[in-house]
Amino acid sequence: MYMGVVGASAEGDILRELAGCRVLLTGLSGVAGVDLARAFADVRTRLVVQTNDLTPDMTALVALLSQSAMEMKLFTDPIMTAESATRFAQSAQTAFGGLDCVVNVQHITRQDMRSLSSESDIERLIMAKLTPLTHITRVCANRMRVIMSEGSILNILAMPVPADAREAAIAGYVRTARAAMTRGEANQWADQSVRINAVGPRTQAASAGATLKSEPDIAALAIYLASKRGKALSSHIFDSELTA
Repeated sequence: MYMGVVGASAEGDILRELAGCRVLLTGLSGVAGVDLARAFADVRTRLVVQTNDLTPDMTALVALLSQSAMEMKLFTDPIMTAESATRFAQSAQTAFGGLDCVVNVQHITRQDMRSLSSESDIERLIMAKLTPLTHITRVCANRMRVIMSEGSILNILAMPVPADAREAAIAGYVRTARAAMTRGEANQWADQSVRINAVGPRTQAASAGATLKSEPDIAALAIYLASKRGKALSSHIFDSELTA
């Protein structure tokens, strides 16, 4: 669905519109974010990338992105706490004098879920995963407000499709928390022309509708939201089957 929406737009229009756009992508790894990074590099954005996955494959990808993007800056700062997320977001803003689009990728893996035995354990995990996203969102949205720049922020939470009732229950908690965060932040910044949306795991309780089937679908959605075509969309929760 979403690839079709973007594909229906003239490629030249998107290239002209997003060329030079200042984009931050956090959480890039070998399992998530690759197609997102390529999509923004291919439309000639000025790209700020954060990764902790310093493998040979990632080094090769970064080299490829630097050739395609108009400009590219690489950060390898770990982002695991509110303080580190705030410091990083402030640093990332200085790379190109501000940001027009932010895409944050976070993961919940089966290993993360393995040790969860109570509701409080689930709440602690969700807080650990969403806290960095929340603080990056707030710092970047505030900067967009200060420089009077319309902007798009997309928070992506990758999680395995539930294999059993236990994982389905955890996904339900995650979805509820993700929706609350997204709608709260979107409402806070709505009058500043900052749009905040999210992508996360689909659950059985989710309403019927289109599901993002792959990372290329998510990349197409991110491009759409960053463009003028996405200006009417904020506080939306998009379901996906992207795994961690």
